[in-house]
Amino acid sequence: MTGETGTAWRPQPSTEAARLPRQRDSSAVAQLRLLVAVGTDKHQFDRLVDWLAQWHTQAAVPIGLTVQHGHTRAPQVPGAVAFLGHDALQQAMSDAHLVVCHGGPATILEARRHGHLPIVVPRDPARGEHVDNHQLLFARRLGAAGLVALCETREALHDALTAGVADPSRYAVAADPQAHEAQRAAVARVGQIIDDLVARSTPRPPRWRAWSRPRPGTEEIR
Repeated sequence: MTGETGTAWRPQPSTEAARLPRQRDSSAVAQLRLLVAVGTDKHQFDRLVDWLAQWHTQAAVPIGLTVQHGHTRAPQVPGAVAFLGHDALQQAMSDAHLVVCHGGPATILEARRHGHLPIVVPRDPARGEHVDNHQLLFARRLGAAGLVALCETREALHDALTAGVADPSRYAVAADPQAHEAQRAAVARVGQIIDDLVARSTPRPPRWRAWSRPRPGTEEIR
């Protein structure tokens, strides 16, 4: 990823360090660019965009925003757009210093491919934000592994954004824009992980069999 002047500002870390946020000289950023992406799911995600709008009004420095809000009502912030095409989304991720997104596996993988440790707010089905809890399960698993910055409260999101503005390298990982085959394999693995997590979290219905009255003379002796 490069800055507006075309000069590289993210050093390439070792493979081991790539899983962790890295430090750098934040003075190189003229204006921080923040991408927020809620995906294309038909359910609204007012919680995330409202938290973002509240934080934006208190931001200490000017922020260049792109807020892809999907089917959620447009927030009262600059840079709000309902949807981004594939190429536009790739460009926005490439240009951004920080990425905030929902818990969609594809969005998370794309953000990491572009060198971001994504700040993730998973959709919660209990709030009508999704049909099931796979985003919560998946995001918590990645958060525990240090692969995303998990934020499940407004305070956690605001703290993460404030820290990211102070030093964007805290949310940077090694970019690998050429790893298309590896990404496809990762998507397949993610799908299996989600299936397993959802299956484990869904109570199994009790086993039963149809009951019928036995014919006279065939009753079991108990």
